[in-house]
Amino acid sequence: MKLRFSRKTLCIPYAVFLVFFVIVPMLVILVYAFTDRNMGFSFGNFVKFFSDPTKLSTIVYSIVIALITTAVCLLIAYPVAYILARSKMKQKHVVLMLFVVPMWINFVLRVNAIREIFNWIGLLGEANYFNTVFGMVYDFLPFMILPLYTTLMKIDGSLYEAAADLGGSAFNGFMRVTLPLSLPGVMSGVTMVFLPSMTNYVVSDMLGNSMVTIVGKFIYEYFGSDWHMGSMVALILLIVVFISTWLTGGFQSEENVRGANL
Repeated sequence: MKLRFSRKTLCIPYAVFLVFFVIVPMLVILVYAFTDRNMGFSFGNFVKFFSDPTKLSTIVYSIVIALITTAVCLLIAYPVAYILARSKMKQKHVVLMLFVVPMWINFVLRVNAIREIFNWIGLLGEANYFNTVFGMVYDFLPFMILPLYTTLMKIDGSLYEAAADLGGSAFNGFMRVTLPLSLPGVMSGVTMVFLPSMTNYVVSDMLGNSMVTIVGKFIYEYFGSDWHMGSMVALILLIVVFISTWLTGGFQSEENVRGANL
């Protein structure tokens, strides 16, 4: 008997992985989020979370830190990616690699190194929010540069020539050609930086001298003592992530995003 492999057959491992490592954990979080310590159905965790000003302010702080981190990463990464993509130098891939190499080093070691530098110059414990944002930008900057560089490299050079032939200035060419066509890379980079910035409590703890609390720290602490409240916070964060992804066009295909901006 011959074994025939089809696309559906090849999807089986992925489907098994999806069920056991995505759907089942999500169902566990939903069950714990809407139950009390006696496993009875309850909205108590939901009410308790939104009636506590500390928890609400933590959500706001987390979003603000993530927004600032994403904006700074974008302001740094876009010019870097644009210059590298448009440059004719032969070794530009080496320059790009220099931005990626820090990712090969252990994350905790990198954060510890920054902590020691801040401690040496006397910033540790002083500008806690600045330290947190600085650490976030340092760690997540490559995730903004890479998608931008990849998208900008795909832009056909003849489009720039056509813009110049039509009398467009370099600025007009950038605004009408480069920027619209690079938006998929911008959206991808924003998603890859914004979402982890909201939950990476390691950076905020080590560089913020444990004085900056973000929503990821809440989830970590609650799952050590109260799975029900921890699941509720995780569920709320999941909703925030879903809304953020939807607003940044993360559910659209690249072709649709490009076509909408031309």
